Formats: sequence, C-alpha cells, structure tokens
Amino acid sequence: MSGTGSIVEGGAPSARSRALAVLRVRSRALALGVLPAALAVVLLSARMTGRLAGGPWPVVTLVVCVVAVLVLLVGGVFAAVVLRASPAVTPTVPLPESTAPDLYRLVRDLADRMDVPAPSAIALTPDCDSWLEDRTHAAHRRSGISGGREAEPGAAPVLVIGSPFLWWMRVAELRAVLAPVVAGTGPSAHPDIADARGFVRGLDAAVDVGSRPGLGWIGGPARLLLRLCQADAAEMERGVAAAASDRAQGVDYGLRIVAQEQVGLAYAGWDRLLTRVALPAWRMGRWPAHLDAGVVSALTELSRRDRLAEGFTSRLGERPACDLLERPGVIDEAASLLAARLFHGGPAEAGPDWSPVDWAAYPEEVVDRKWRAEATRLHAALDALAVPPGPGPTLDRVLGYLTDAAGEGAAGEALAGRLSGDLAREERSTGAGSAGAGVARGADTVPLFPLQPPRSGRDLLADHVTAMVCAAAVDSADAAPGLDWLDGPVLLVGGERRADLAPRVLTLVEDGDPEPLRDWLAELGVRPEKPVRLV
Repeated sequence: MSGTGSIVEGGAPSARSRALAVLRVRSRALALGVLPAALAVVLLSARMTGRLAGGPWPVVTLVVCVVAVLVLLVGGVFAAVVLRASPAVTPTVPLPESTAPDLYRLVRDLADRMDVPAPSAIALTPDCDSWLEDRTHAAHRRSGISGGREAEPGAAPVLVIGSPFLWWMRVAELRAVLAPVVAGTGPSAHPDIADARGFVRGLDAAVDVGSRPGLGWIGGPARLLLRLCQADAAEMERGVAAAASDRAQGVDYGLRIVAQEQVGLAYAGWDRLLTRVALPAWRMGRWPAHLDAGVVSALTELSRRDRLAEGFTSRLGERPACDLLERPGVIDEAASLLAARLFHGGPAEAGPDWSPVDWAAYPEEVVDRKWRAEATRLHAALDALAVPPGPGPTLDRVLGYLTDAAGEGAAGEALAGRLSGDLAREERSTGAGSAGAGVARGADTVPLFPLQPPRSGRDLLADHVTAMVCAAAVDSADAAPGLDWLDGPVLLVGGERRADLAPRVLTLVEDGDPEPLRDWLAELGVRPEKPVRLV
C-alpha cells in the first residue's frame, strides 16, 4: 500500500490547486503582518549607513519601529491563537478495536482495495451520516478530547459512522456505503490539503475564541480570513469528495446504488423515531436505551405501510452490520444516551432524574405517565383560571369549559396561554433544580440540534386535552397505552389502535364544539363524569 494514495484521480488536482489558494491567503496575511517590520529594518539600515540623516527621518523611523513592534505583537498573538485554539470535535461514541474487530477488518480491507491509508480509529454518531474527522490537533491531546493512535501527529482521520446504519443495513450494504468515505483518507493525506484544512479549522476555532472576554478583537481578523478563503475551501472539499468517489468506483459500485436507497429510508425512520417516540420520553426525564434497535422496528413498520418500501424487509434475513460489534447492546445504549444529549440537551450521564427505559416498559412508564402528567397540568391551569372544580379532575370539567356556542374558541385561547406559561415555568425550575443538585450539564442545557421548534399554545392545549381523554379512557373503558414505532404514544382499545381521536379534539379546541368528541366517548364507553387518576 502506498500510504498516501495517488492524487491523480478526477477532482484531486482541483482539490490541490484550491488548497494552494487557501494557503496563499495565509501567506498574504503573514506578509501583511511582517511588512511594517521589513520597512522598519530598511529604515534602520539606512539610518545606520547615513543615507537618511537629519530631517524627519529619525521620527519616521521611530514611529515605524513602534508600529512594527505592535503589529508583530498583535500578529504573534493572533497566530498563536489560530495554532493553539481547539477545533470543534463532533461528540461521538468511541469504538475501540477490541469492541468491533470485524468492523475494523472490513474497513481495513476497503482501504487496502483502494490503496489508501486506513482510518486511525472508528467512532459512532447517532445520526444517518458518515464522514472522516481529523483529531490530531495538539489542543485535543492537551484537553484529553482525543487520545491513542488517532491523536498522534500525522495520523489518518477517524471514521465516524452513523449508528442507525449498523442496525438497519446489511454487512455488504454498509461496506458499499463506506467505500467512498474511506477513500477520502487518500486525498486527506496530501500535505497541501491537510495544511489548508488545518488553517481553516484554526480560523474557525479562533472565531469561537473571539467570543471570550478580553479576546474579542481576535474574531474580526479570523472572520475576514475565513471569508477570503471560504470559496476555495469549499471547492477543495468538493474536489476531495470527487477524488474519493472516483477511487471507490471499483468497490461494490452496483450494490452502492441499492444501498443509497437504504440510507434515505434509514434517515426517514430515524427522524420519525426521534421526534415521535424518543422526544416524549426525553421530556419526561427518561431516555430510550435502544434507539438503534428501535429504528429497525420503525423501518420495518414503514416498509409495511408504504408500498414504495415493499421488498426492503426481505433483506432482514441477511447478516446485519451490527453483528460486526462484539456487544451491540452496550454500544446501542451509549449511542442512545448521546442522541438524547445532542437532540434534547439531556445530561451526559444517567441519574435518578435521567434514567433509561426499555421498549417493553415504554407504554406504562412513558405513555401512561405522560398522559397523566399532562392531565394534571391541565386541571392545575383550570384551577388557576377559577373554573369550578366539580366532583374531581373529570373530563366533563374540561369539556364544559371549552364548549363555546359562538364557535370563537375564546376559552381555549385563555387556557392555551395559561398552559404555555405553566410549562415554561416548569422547564425553568427543572433546569435550575438540576443545576442546584450538582448535575453537570454545561453546554448540554441547550441541545446542539433541536428536533422541533417550540410548540404553539393551541398545539399544547390539543396535546393536553388528548392526554386527558386517553387517561379517562384507560380508567373507565377497555383501553390501554401503547407504542407505535412511527407515531409514538397511541391509545389502544381492545388491542387495536384508535387513530380517530385527533380531529375531534381539534374541533373542541378550535371551534368550541364538544359533540363529535362526546359521541366518540359514548361509542367507547368512556365516562367523562368519572374522576381521572392523576400523578
């Protein structure tokens, strides 16, 4: 194996020329920084040889020397920040070779077939994407962010693989999808490309340093240099991707076309699983411990419902890529915890108020608790609005308050506003309580990639009324909480899902008309006058 790979593939010469353009920006900035010093040297030499004696030259020479010293000092500090600032590193689940020897062998075999350096390590990310990430920066070693072979100077990039791929894809499909990613280690090893990438990452990190007190002046020059090399850096990355794609053409090319369909399907199922299934649990302080295993169930259900996905489940008889892991359950749990941290802002470690939940316990421990917690909040809001309490927390009390003969829904607006305020106060107090209890949240307090925008007052009201109806159905009819892999919490009546509740709740919330919902309750035998068990 050559160790660096050829750079004569289509796209690689363009990548190298763009890298040189990025480095020219750095050279010009350096030249601009030393220009006053060069002028000061010329003036001092001329003064010492007597060529600039008398007149204003002593003052001019002194001013130029002072400016040169200041510029060198400022430039030196800026250069030191760019060199030492720690570039951003994607949070991942490290995958040592001892935990996935078969996966490492598969990746090394790909690298050998394409004559490129093998990635120095493998890590997993709870997302449907894969890429190479350089973790050789000295700042990463100093801070302990990275260690081992991947942190050594000159080491190959780390291969980051989307964890849903390992559970949904078959081994052959994963190899086909990873081939162009692994091929990127060849162009990445070229000195000019590596140097240009390091310069751009340093500037990006320097912009972040510029937001710190006392170093605000760093951000302006860093952003200016980034703008100057932005276009060339983008074209360089496109050239690298084109070179990697060309090199991977001879490796499972036909299978890669089919595997790309699985990438799109995995993304759709993963998004539904996070937003519909995981998010309700996260909001209650629970995190599903096996999201990657859940995505297989979600995608199988999607294949069953969607005729476009027909035939995809027939692949499930082949060897799944997660078989390449020694302990897939442990890895799945770590990836699931990281997903909660990235997409919801949960703590980095499990605790009493942040505990895992298995799929079998999800209906009782998440769905039922969610309904009753929202029903409790709904009745607390009615109490705050001085609504007569009646015989207890009944569904009749909610229906009576929201009924509006004029069809304007004014009562719903007031209740929605109260619920929004109560929920916001609860979230603030929960965050403050966690901080006071010593839970280290730090940047995790705000999710890096929030899944959904804040819900409107009407959406909150509809969710709470739905929860109240479901809790009443569980208490007074043959109903039970359930889990749908694509839609999340659902109401089961006689073991069958009832999907016809939402439009009736919206009619009540938006128009103040309770009759469609009352007819639905009568059909199921739900007693709205019976008090509901709250949390």
